Amino acid sequence: MNNSVARLKDHMKKIEQYQTIENLLYWDLATMTPEKGVDSKAEAIGFFSTEAFRLSTSEEYGSLLKELSAPENYNTLEPAIKVTVRRELRDYERFCRVPEDFYTEYVTLKARSQRAWETAKKASDFSVYAPYLDKIIQMTKQYVRYMEPDQKPYEVLLDMFEEGMDSQTIDRVFEELKEGLRPLLKKIREAEQPDLSALKGTYPISGQKKLQDMLLSYMGFDFTKGTTAESEHPFTSEIGSGDIRITNHFREEDPLAAIFSAIHEGGHAIFDQNIDPSYAHTSVMQVNIMGLHESQSRFYENILGRNPGFWSPIYTKLGKLLPHFQEVPFDTFLKAINHVEPSMIRIDADEVTYCLHIILRYEIERAIFNDEVTTEELPALWNDKMEELLGIRPATDAEGVLQDTHWSDGSFGYFPSYLLGSVYDGMFLEAMEKELGSIEEIMSKGEIMKITKWLNTNIHQNGSLYTSREVIQRLCGKEISARPLLDYFNKKYSEIYSF
Repeated sequence: MNNSVARLKDHMKKIEQYQTIENLLYWDLATMTPEKGVDSKAEAIGFFSTEAFRLSTSEEYGSLLKELSAPENYNTLEPAIKVTVRRELRDYERFCRVPEDFYTEYVTLKARSQRAWETAKKASDFSVYAPYLDKIIQMTKQYVRYMEPDQKPYEVLLDMFEEGMDSQTIDRVFEELKEGLRPLLKKIREAEQPDLSALKGTYPISGQKKLQDMLLSYMGFDFTKGTTAESEHPFTSEIGSGDIRITNHFREEDPLAAIFSAIHEGGHAIFDQNIDPSYAHTSVMQVNIMGLHESQSRFYENILGRNPGFWSPIYTKLGKLLPHFQEVPFDTFLKAINHVEPSMIRIDADEVTYCLHIILRYEIERAIFNDEVTTEELPALWNDKMEELLGIRPATDAEGVLQDTHWSDGSFGYFPSYLLGSVYDGMFLEAMEKELGSIEEIMSKGEIMKITKWLNTNIHQNGSLYTSREVIQRLCGKEISARPLLDYFNKKYSEIYSF
């Protein structure tokens, strides 16, 4: 049996080698590739992805997985190998139903679609992107039908990004949030609003980049295992073992957007950098349970990054790197980073209205996969839902339907994981403070690494050994609920806005 496990890991290592090249090409495409290099990069991505696909669907691999999944063998395996065999056999059976030429065309289209989205967003012209998006939607539907012909496509997509998740659970949790947020947002709108004019100014991008690196180090990001770059949309990518990369987007007039993108992506990267290396060449090393992953990025960004304790030990450093902050009183800065106001752009939204941004995307994706809306109707539907949920209406495609990159690479079903992550955070915060005490007091002493170590021990080192539900049961002893997050919001913002 040990020989079979060794063969499994060796085969997975070969697949990972192709995926490393593919991820590196995607990174280059998003950060450095000139316009005339897009097609060659897209073709290369298609080639290496197809080679990985062939290894993932080879008869040799299928036979090995079936051998290890036989009860007399499976029951003798250690937990990480059991998880690997179960997930890899599921994916093997799914992928074997997908024609190889279709898969190559789909992967190549996604790479080209990403650059078409960037061009359309810069021009704020949905018509440039619409043909690509329409084909991505149709091919994603077909891709899922190949994999799971007897299941509803969107249910499959939700499970692919958050194992064990379904629309029934999401509907319950998101409805709980919508009902809980309405009275809170009403009270906030009726309260006295802060004067944030002191923040208006110019913040050199060179200083923002130095601040980003300082914040990442402060949180626990290891620069010997990662690096940073710029892209149109911030993201984190695992290029290979010991190589976790972050991108950010900078605007001279808006340093807070880059600051919180850095903290958010840093949360993703710290998770990936701290998975137990003994899980190498197993499924546990790949955390495709995105609600759990987003819980970590959003925990750093919001639960920690918007807490006064995060900033009190380092605010003078902020002023040294971006001198305009020397003119911004600390109290004004805190009000700015916790100001609740409906805004057009998801990644710039405050932590309360952000919930509604995700509910909007979830409801639109559900409509797409229930064949209730055409591609051409998406901009208008987006704008109508923004008005319904947030009370504001986009004036351009760039601040509406074109603002996110996710659909350009077929990542339908990903968006709900952001809000599920925030829901999990409310529960993780309760568990953490029961054990460690007040996170504000810990951070005020400059001891944020105590929190990072708690997350490393209780979540990060396990990779994807456990599903989100299992992690929550282990740490919190409860079923998934929005109530802890709503309690956190109500306590925090009643103090900030004095109601």
